[in-house]
Amino acid sequence: MTESKKERIFCGKCKVELVLKKTDFQYMRFTFNHQVPVCPVCGQAYLSEELVNEKVKELEKNFEEK
Repeated sequence: MTESKKERIFCGKCKVELVLKKTDFQYMRFTFNHQVPVCPVCGQAYLSEELVNEKVKELEKNFEEK
């Protein structure tokens, strides 16, 4: 979600608009955090395909270097 083009994303379960929240993630023993849209009611996070692909590539590269 970019600042210039703010998309309104709603939780499919709760039907409320998601809010940006700094969230911790783990993948292949690596931990990182990123600000993502999260449902303020149930806590479900929305991860864009772009974010997932970018982070997975970055973390897999780090994993291979170790």
